[in-house]
Amino acid sequence: MFSLFMCVLSYHMARVLILIMDGAGIGEMPDAGEYGDEGSNTLKNLANAVGGLSLPCLESLGLGNLGDFKGIGKTRNPLSSFGVMSELSKGKDSVTGHWEMMGIVNEHPFPTYPNGFPPEIIREFEARTGRKTLGNKAASGTKIIEELGDEHVKTGSPIVYTSADSVFQIACHEDVIGVEALYEMCLKAREMLVPPHDVCRVIARPFTGPPYRRTANRRDFSLPPPEETVLDRISEKGIKVVAVGKVIDLFSGKGFSNSMKVKSNADAMDKITVLLPSFEAGIIFSTFTDFDTLYGHRNNPEGFASALREFDKWLSALIPELKEDDYLFITADHGNDPTTPSTDHSREYVPVLFYNRAVTPKDLGMREGFCDLAATVAEIFGIGFKRGKSFLGS
Repeated sequence: MFSLFMCVLSYHMARVLILIMDGAGIGEMPDAGEYGDEGSNTLKNLANAVGGLSLPCLESLGLGNLGDFKGIGKTRNPLSSFGVMSELSKGKDSVTGHWEMMGIVNEHPFPTYPNGFPPEIIREFEARTGRKTLGNKAASGTKIIEELGDEHVKTGSPIVYTSADSVFQIACHEDVIGVEALYEMCLKAREMLVPPHDVCRVIARPFTGPPYRRTANRRDFSLPPPEETVLDRISEKGIKVVAVGKVIDLFSGKGFSNSMKVKSNADAMDKITVLLPSFEAGIIFSTFTDFDTLYGHRNNPEGFASALREFDKWLSALIPELKEDDYLFITADHGNDPTTPSTDHSREYVPVLFYNRAVTPKDLGMREGFCDLAATVAEIFGIGFKRGKSFLGS
């Protein structure tokens, strides 16, 4: 009885780090054709495009055992357990991927608008904001501000656009429509986007210039999760759950104790490094968005590879600082292959690396759903959860 009590106590005192490499998929899923993503393999294709990746820390954890990635070797004795996760949910967006990792399977994809939003949506948005709009089409975020930035500055009309994802994006120059006013517009859009137009995310896209450049003041206004996540269960027990970066927006704030805003991958790394020594127990959850937003969406394999090298270098310093009761998860939420003609997310399998000094590394195989991560986190903290199969019992 004493040893069992000590085991449960140590779980409750654990520190869990969940690090998401946004967009770092490792190969098309069987239904990729339904999404127009045949041939996508983010890590393999970008490794080939740059002549090979050198990621010694991720290699030592077992990343190379999950596929044929030029420059990343296979490891006979990896430091972490390693596996591949398949997505049960319908979709290939960040919200869907993150929700499933925390235990929600989305059986119906969020609506998308490849031809722009219907007139009734735009009319209502214009009525609520008192401003005419520009754009209303699917477009690259960087290209549309180049195309319509001058007209926006002249007229004060917000630029509305979408992508292959379920997003209602609003771009405004920070000197024409202030950031807070842009956020207010987004809140009005969020209130009106209800079924059947329950768009997954409204995204504020402030920019400056000319030359027009998006700023770090982006903010996402997501639908709230439709049901309880493992984060909710853990927070209800009084265990800290800290978001570092935009991940809190993807859950509409639910399940988190507090959050830290970041401007970049490097900023997220710095904040986690500073936070960790004084963080006694709980979850630190961070999504490293530069891979996706700066490089995947802009078809820039060189930039993607450079960001991966920076992340790998930071990991090599982080891991020696982890204690026996620390658990590290490294995974991704979808693909975003920078070598394909598309600039959108891709429907891909994702890697998962699971590190703990006391857990013997093993091949986790092909996981049926991202929600296996939720089940593992629940077991670490001694909390029952309804969905997924824990890595600890694999």
